[in-house]
Amino acid sequence: MSTCGITNLGSCLVENLFEFLLYILNLPIKTLLILVNNLMIEPVNIELFVGTWSIIIYILSLFYGILILITGFRFMLSGHSPEQREKAKRELMNTIIMIILVQTSFFVYRLILETISAMSTVVFSLIQEDFFLITVDSLGNIGLELVLIIPYIAVLVTTLILLTLRYICVGIGVVFFSIGIFFYFINPLNQYGKLILNYLFILITLPFFYSIIFLASSKFLELPIFANMKIVVMIGAFALVDIATIFLALFVIFKAASTFSGPVGTVVKVAGAL
Repeated sequence: MSTCGITNLGSCLVENLFEFLLYILNLPIKTLLILVNNLMIEPVNIELFVGTWSIIIYILSLFYGILILITGFRFMLSGHSPEQREKAKRELMNTIIMIILVQTSFFVYRLILETISAMSTVVFSLIQEDFFLITVDSLGNIGLELVLIIPYIAVLVTTLILLTLRYICVGIGVVFFSIGIFFYFINPLNQYGKLILNYLFILITLPFFYSIIFLASSKFLELPIFANMKIVVMIGAFALVDIATIFLALFVIFKAASTFSGPVGTVVKVAGAL
């Protein structure tokens, strides 16, 4: 706060009052923003699940020999058919690639997380530091901020909850990542492998797309029409992030339901016929 004297007592008191008011208003916002920032930029700690990942890898490794044996039999039974021999070679190559990817899935997953985190950090660094805070830009702007600060905090809390859920899912995802790779290279399970990998890819890359949304929203403030509606833009940015997250979650749920409904329906029909 600036030093008050006899010559500037009136303006100084008003200025300090506004600064104190901004400090009080930004106090809960800064706390929420720190949590949101950490959940978006910092790589997810997957070391907690390394034990579970090791168990899954051990279980999957029991099938390696069976898959190689089956591929070898197919190669021997292919006879003089060039097409069958070529197909058997491709299956053997795919099996070897699958084994390598599954065994290194933990490190590949961590590398992907660190890459996305670095990309998100770069985009976030382009956003103005005070974009997410309450500021005194004009009387009209401060009026809107006082009226809409509660909705802004509410949307921040919603974003924090969704990012926390995403953090947990991505952490557990290192286990499903290896399963997804294994399923992807097994023909009958290929669609389930794709579903798992696509779902994890969406979860992992969300912070990068969110940072782009925030960067684009901050640029709106450079337009005269949005200059005095900063908090409206901030609420809109976080609301867009929340809506996009919920929409993607529902899409994945419906996609998973449709993927599993086919085999389940077939099993039910066979059971009914019997």
